[in-house]
Amino acid sequence: MPIPARGPDVVAAGAVVVRKDNGGEVLLVHRPKYDDWAWPKGKQESGEHITTTAVREVLEETGVEIRLDRPLPRQVYLVSGAKAKTVHYWVGRVVGDSDVSSYAVNDEIDQVAWFSFDKARAMLTYADDIELLDEVEKQPKRTTALAVVRHGRATKRGTWTGSDDERPLTTVGRMQAKALIPVLSAYGVTRVVSSDSLRCMHTVAPYARDHVLGIEAVPGVNEEDSTPVTVSTTVDSLLATKENAVLCSHRPVLPGIMTALGVSEEPLSPGELVVVHHRKGRVVATERYLVR
Repeated sequence: MPIPARGPDVVAAGAVVVRKDNGGEVLLVHRPKYDDWAWPKGKQESGEHITTTAVREVLEETGVEIRLDRPLPRQVYLVSGAKAKTVHYWVGRVVGDSDVSSYAVNDEIDQVAWFSFDKARAMLTYADDIELLDEVEKQPKRTTALAVVRHGRATKRGTWTGSDDERPLTTVGRMQAKALIPVLSAYGVTRVVSSDSLRCMHTVAPYARDHVLGIEAVPGVNEEDSTPVTVSTTVDSLLATKENAVLCSHRPVLPGIMTALGVSEEPLSPGELVVVHHRKGRVVATERYLVR
């Protein structure tokens, strides 16, 4: 008998949403089709960044808006058609109102409720979901996100006749800058810091405009003026805050930034970013994405 052709893999995302109420609670959903209690999650839409998927699915399935905290282990399992399904998870932090009493139940989700950690452990249907709960309970404290970005693709030095700090982004670079908007939004970035070179400023400008934020131009992380001291000072100031931030810089400067963070990363491509999750100056987790 011929082996059935394997269908395309399925990619999904969700979150273990946490709030402080009553000593700490997590948000579960009940699906009548499967009669199970699970974490809110759903499939990635075409052209959608996976971080956006997680935030959107939680909102659609619970009515609660979140920002992403640190990443959690992925779940990988087989579904119908011999397809592999990968579900990306993060800790989710509520943005605004956490009340779910007015959620409009439907055929997909007929109950949404907050439970204590102990009650959730008893309610969850799947062992893999309980493992995620255990992972969150080990470190339930909120972390802060710092997205370190290499500027988008810029006009080549050899073809640019003006000052290097005014070298602009290419069409691809401008597309990368726009693609950063949903990714940074998913982490709730509210502070925008950049080298004062035009290609860096223009990489984060679309996000800043979209969220009505100013850009803090820092000469100490540009190619011409950066030193180990200025880089370390900039990084230390960002690690000292609880404000989610983005820092845009250049290929030659990024190794110093990573060293100051205590993070080991291969060189970033234009438009690539590393999201560093930190708490009290200590790096808890990192993620890496190339926006297109």
